[in-house]
Amino acid sequence: MGRAVYAGDIKQAGMLHAKVLRSPYPHARIVRIDTAAARALRGVKLVLTGEDTPSRLWGTHRKEQRILAAGVVRHVGEEVAAVVAVDEETARDALDLIRVEYEELPAIFSPDAALADGAAELHPGTRNIAHEMHIERGDVEAGFARAAVVYEATYDMHSQYPGYLEPMATVAAQDGNGRLTVWASTQSVFLARARLAEALDRPVSTIRVIQAVTGGGFGAKIVEESNSLIAALLATRLDRPVRLVNNRLEDFLGARSSVPARVWLKMGLDAQGMIVAKDVNIVAECGAYAGLAGDVMHVTAMRSDNMHRVENVRSNAVLAYTNNPPRGAFRGFGGQQMQFPLNSHLTMLAEMLGMDPIEVHKRNAIRSGDTSVHGWKIGSSGLVECLEQTREAIQWDARRADASRRTGTRRRGLGIAAAMHVSGNRTLGNWDGSTIVLKVNEDGRVMLLTSECDMGQGANTMLSQICAQELGIALSHVTVSAPDTDVAPFCLGSLASRVTIISGNAVMRAAREAKQKLLAVAAGKLGVPQDELDLIDGVIRARHDDTTRATLAEIARLHIFRHGGEGLMVRATYDAPTVMHDANYYGNIAPAYSFAAQAVEVEVDTVTGQITLIDSFVSDDCGKAINPLAVHGQTHGATVQAIGWTLYEHVQVEDGRILNGNFADYTMPTADAVPALRTDVVESVEPNGPYGAKGASETAILPGAAAIANAVYDAIGVRIASLPITPEKVLAALRERKENEARHA
Repeated sequence: MGRAVYAGDIKQAGMLHAKVLRSPYPHARIVRIDTAAARALRGVKLVLTGEDTPSRLWGTHRKEQRILAAGVVRHVGEEVAAVVAVDEETARDALDLIRVEYEELPAIFSPDAALADGAAELHPGTRNIAHEMHIERGDVEAGFARAAVVYEATYDMHSQYPGYLEPMATVAAQDGNGRLTVWASTQSVFLARARLAEALDRPVSTIRVIQAVTGGGFGAKIVEESNSLIAALLATRLDRPVRLVNNRLEDFLGARSSVPARVWLKMGLDAQGMIVAKDVNIVAECGAYAGLAGDVMHVTAMRSDNMHRVENVRSNAVLAYTNNPPRGAFRGFGGQQMQFPLNSHLTMLAEMLGMDPIEVHKRNAIRSGDTSVHGWKIGSSGLVECLEQTREAIQWDARRADASRRTGTRRRGLGIAAAMHVSGNRTLGNWDGSTIVLKVNEDGRVMLLTSECDMGQGANTMLSQICAQELGIALSHVTVSAPDTDVAPFCLGSLASRVTIISGNAVMRAAREAKQKLLAVAAGKLGVPQDELDLIDGVIRARHDDTTRATLAEIARLHIFRHGGEGLMVRATYDAPTVMHDANYYGNIAPAYSFAAQAVEVEVDTVTGQITLIDSFVSDDCGKAINPLAVHGQTHGATVQAIGWTLYEHVQVEDGRILNGNFADYTMPTADAVPALRTDVVESVEPNGPYGAKGASETAILPGAAAIANAVYDAIGVRIASLPITPEKVLAALRERKENEARHA
């Protein structure tokens, strides 16, 4: 309706506009910066360089960044200077007047070069290793020894730009008391506040963060962007409101795209199709700064193990620094980087055994009540049901039996893949909770104060639904306030598909407590025992005498206007019944786990290499679907992002420079590139979830790449193990197969 106020729409009296100068080099020493001409330009109010910023370093785990680069730049696009002026045009003109003298330094552009003996270190003392992991359970070698079939291959996966509709934007202002207020496009106001306090070297209580309406995040707006830090710094230096909004070119440079990875995978199945051993080596790349990339690699290294009944697993993973742009969190959070290899492998292994891949998936699928190899307690699993629902919807058996689909130059193939994701995650710290404050106003309507962030996934609607259901009021009578660190209680925000199960439980607790308080007051007024009263459609009435009643508004006012009365405000907290994993990554880190399966049909043109997606069906086990329409919308969006990563999208970096950092050159799937998207849900009923619900916004992105790769293999008999799957790769693989056949003829 055009009424949403995004961060870029906010206007403050006396507001100024900022722009950022970025490094053109992947690695260089900053010899000298001359800002005199820029400062002299009419309308320019401030120019800052790295030497003007606090010396305290910030970072998610590793403290390694300044707000603006000082002394050295480590990637193309790194922020070097910032200008504030009366308008964006003047600020942009001032950037052109800043003269920076650089001394280029040797740069490292690949993980292999970064990890080679004697390689120069991007960050002293790191050996260019940002994170590494070693996990082993059971006896992997013994498992392989009893395998009927073993398959190994290496897979390469690339970076995907988050592609949100709204580029990163911030408005920051400091008042006369020295308190800083920041309006930002963010997934977590409290994590944003902590990062601002760290980078600006000031107490958290002097900073207020308010979430503006957020036009998508997909992980990139959690805690890694620099936009809000720069805007906040500039506002504190000027005591004037400052607006900093990335255009799309700037956002490609400033946003963290997904973590690229190379995965070597070896797996063995016994004659019955059961996984007996799994061995993984991962080399991932974070670029110049670590951010959340280590956490992403953590997921790649071990999460997929938990979707199967497997006992023998080994993972070795290393995350390398390079002089490429930093990479970080992205929807699915590392799950894609293992689900593509894993599901490709399972299809190949099923073929080696002469089994249907769906049957292999089902035999190995973890079930409700199981404890996984890494100690994850599965309260509900609809994985088998997802596979069966997908099988029926895609007409798997009938289509696979049709031999004519693999004749001629245009050949069709079917592919299947499955995945799991967490709903909540106790890994950022030993708390995975949410606190809700519920206020009942004098008219009987409700205000929810929360700092869980809605970034378009429908969190506010879900919270309103639960509140309305518990209190027996209309959905329109519930308002969810914008997350605000000064007003709302502490919450972690939108990450790890946690909001439905964590904050949903908190709202349920708050609403039930508020209801009991209202019924207690009503019991006194109506002369009816509290346990004989019902609250339905905004009216409290005696269960056995419909004429004895009072409106919710009447009782809400009476809760105030009586001796000892007060406005009705309830605070409730839900902290998930989970544990921090131990030093060996063992422990139940989430209150619930979501599952999904996807099947696709593709058509491959063997003359041009073009792949056309003919049909797609995704089955999503989200527990109880509180808002089915929103679940389907999230599944559709995740499916399209997966299609983009698999066939089209690729942040192409050469010598540290992004070659396609704009929507003219960065190819994303459009409506005419995808089939009619078909989805359904499996409601497995999660015992820890509100009404049995769990997360439903990320799992559906995970199986797409493997499903498409498996369908391409089914169509033309060649396995593409590097993404994206382009026509050039298809033709090269067909040519290589033809040459091999000729050699062995």
